[in-house]
Amino acid sequence: MLKRSVTCDLRRPEGQALIRKLIDTADVVVENFRPGTLERWGLAPSTLWETNPGLIVTRVTGYGQTGPYASRAGFGSIGEAMGGIRYVMGEPDSPPVRAGISLGDSLAATYACLGTLVAVHQRGRTGRGQIVDSAIYEAVLAMMESLLPEWAVAGYQRERTGATLPNVSPSNVYPTGDGDLILIAANQDTVFGRLAAAMDRPEVAEDPRYATHSARGAAMIELDNLIAEWTSTRPADDLLALLHDKGVPAGRIFRAKDMFADPHFAAREAIVTVPHPDFGELPMQNAVPKLSETPGAVRSAGPELGEHNDEIYGGLLGLDDDARARLRADKII
Repeated sequence: MLKRSVTCDLRRPEGQALIRKLIDTADVVVENFRPGTLERWGLAPSTLWETNPGLIVTRVTGYGQTGPYASRAGFGSIGEAMGGIRYVMGEPDSPPVRAGISLGDSLAATYACLGTLVAVHQRGRTGRGQIVDSAIYEAVLAMMESLLPEWAVAGYQRERTGATLPNVSPSNVYPTGDGDLILIAANQDTVFGRLAAAMDRPEVAEDPRYATHSARGAAMIELDNLIAEWTSTRPADDLLALLHDKGVPAGRIFRAKDMFADPHFAAREAIVTVPHPDFGELPMQNAVPKLSETPGAVRSAGPELGEHNDEIYGGLLGLDDDARARLRADKII
């Protein structure tokens, strides 16, 4: 099903009545207003369930629907800070940095989708809908691995470590002989053995300084220097071919132009193009994950605001031309 875009002024009673009719036909409502906004508009979940008991209401906010911070304005960047990821991003001697994308927003949306699917499954058993409460800071917190028990049990505070993870080595960015950079992740014992063999230094994997995961973590700087001395003598293509042949995880750091040129992206159809009225064939990421029986597809770049008012309000809700004209004249739609 393609996305449809309609307009409706929810601050006015006529708009609220109209959207109630539309919601009565819906399986899921997704909203990201501040907590209490739908309730002020007479659209509380409990009210919507009176006429659509199977409705799932998915609510995405900065801090969730409850708690002392619920009413605060919440942006993805603030959720990233509160959820813990901002503190550990960046170099040790610099203030925290942000990723070049909106991690918090994307994570909250992902968990909102996951929760909605769980609610759909439960509705199949009970026939009843429920509220899915996705908070940005909690979505970020959920990604923070063992951050909390590390502090609670061992008093260990994760700090910024740049391109590496604490006590995980080798797993870093290394220079090549032709001025490129490659990532090598060989921190597992067996994989490190394969890396040592690729370097023609099999004895390194037996050296007590590097033989175990803990030892390599303690000797991270020394080990990274050793690997960098080797990688800097060979061009990136030769290095990657050798590492892949030896079963060592390695790769370049891709930019958009690299993705367009890469044969694996092409073979997997990771990038698709869709028609756009202004940009012609517009490339974008394909739907993921891939399902064998019901694969998803991107068929549109998205409609214009209100593009489907007549189709939805006329076709789905059955409002005649005069009724829609009045709504337009009153700026309800």
